[in-house]
Amino acid sequence: MAAAIEVLSGTGRRRGLGRLLPFLGPAIVASVAYVDPGNFATNLQGGSQLGYTLLWVVVTSNLMAMVIQTLSAKLGIATGHNLAEQCRLSLPRRLCFLLWGVMEIVAMATDLAEFLGAALGFHLLFGLPLGIAGLLTAVVTFMLLSLERYGFRRLELVIALLVAAIAGSYLAELFLARPDWKQAAFHAVVPAFGGRAGLLLASGILGATVMPHVIFLHSALTQGRILAPGLEEKKRLLHYQTLDVVLAMGVAGAINGAMLIMAACTFHARGLVNVDAIEKAALTLQPLLGSAAGTLFAIALLAAGLSSSAVGTMAGQVVMQGFLNFRIPLWVRRLVTMAPALLVIWLGAEPTRTLVLSQVVLSLALPFALVPLVAFSSNKRLMGPLVNRPATTAVAAGIATLIVALNVYLLWETFFGS
Repeated sequence: MAAAIEVLSGTGRRRGLGRLLPFLGPAIVASVAYVDPGNFATNLQGGSQLGYTLLWVVVTSNLMAMVIQTLSAKLGIATGHNLAEQCRLSLPRRLCFLLWGVMEIVAMATDLAEFLGAALGFHLLFGLPLGIAGLLTAVVTFMLLSLERYGFRRLELVIALLVAAIAGSYLAELFLARPDWKQAAFHAVVPAFGGRAGLLLASGILGATVMPHVIFLHSALTQGRILAPGLEEKKRLLHYQTLDVVLAMGVAGAINGAMLIMAACTFHARGLVNVDAIEKAALTLQPLLGSAAGTLFAIALLAAGLSSSAVGTMAGQVVMQGFLNFRIPLWVRRLVTMAPALLVIWLGAEPTRTLVLSQVVLSLALPFALVPLVAFSSNKRLMGPLVNRPATTAVAAGIATLIVALNVYLLWETFFGS
C-alpha cells in the first residue's frame, strides 16, 4: 500500500490510471453481489416478458447502488468502523441482536441463490447432477476463500477476473444476438412499466440489485485498508474510493443491462415470453444463437455464483464480528451458511423459483441495512467533516424510502397478490 500512501500524501509520481490502481478493489468485491444469480433470474424474466421496457429500472437501480455503496465506503473511512461495528457502538444491545439475526438469515438466503447459481453453471457446462455440482461449488468456494490468507489483493484479483469473465461472456452474447440498440437506448432513459406485471417485475429487479450484506461489507473493506490519518488524506481517499465505486458499479450495471437486453432481443422478440427458468434460458439460447451462446451463458452463471458465494461468506464474517465482537473460522461459517443451499439442491427444489424466493428474503432485510447507513452517515458527531451534505442525505433518504416502498409492494404481491 506504499503507492497508495504516496498518492494520498501528494508525494506520489503516478499519473492517470496509475494513481487510481492502488485504490481499486473494495467496490469490485462489492459489485459481485450486483451480478449474482438472483439478478440472472429477475433480468431474464423482465426481458423475456416485457422486452426492453424495464431497462431504465436497471439503470436507475445501478445509480442508486452507486450512492449507497459510496456512503458505505465513506462510513468506513470517516469513522474507522464498519457499519456492523457502528451499530454495536451506537444502538441498544437488543436491537443489535435483532439486526445480527436478520443479517444471518440474509447470509443464508444469499448463499442459497449463489450456491444454486454456481451449481446450475456446473450442471449446464458439464452435465453434472445438481447434487454433485453443489459439492463441487463448495470445494471451489473454499479454495477461493483460502486466498485471503495471502492478503486481500490476491482475492480481489481473482474476483475481478471472475467479473471480467461474466462481462466478456455477455459481450460475446450481445455480438451474437445483435439487439435493437435504438430501442435499448430509448428504454434506458424513458420510464415505463408495461402494466401491473411490469411494476412487479421492476420491484423484483430492484430487490435483486441492491443487496443488504454488501452494504455492511463495503464499509469493512475501506476501514483502515489504507492509512489516511488527516482530514485531507481522508478526503483524497474518499475521492479515489468514489471512483472505484463508479467504475465497479458501472461494469455491474452494464452486465445487468446486457442480461435484460439479451432476454429481450432473443426471447421476447421471438414471442418467447415465458422463459422464466435459468435452465430453460440456456437451452433455448442454443438453437436461437448457436451452441456458443448457451456455453457463454453457463460460464457467466458459474462465475457469478462462485464469486458472489465467496463475497457472501466474507460479508457474513464481517456482520458477526461487527455486531457481536466475535469471530469464528471462515471455513466454519462457510459450512453453516451453505448447508441450507445444499439441502435445497438435494431435495430437488425448482432452482429458479428458489432463486426468486431468496430475493424476497433479501428484500425484507434491506431496510435493516439502509436505515442505519443513512442515519450514521448523516451524523456529524460520527462522521466529522465527512458528514453527508443535506442534499446527499435527502437523496439517500429518498432512495431508501423508494426501495423500501417497492419491496413492500413486491412482498405484498408475492404473498397476497392474485
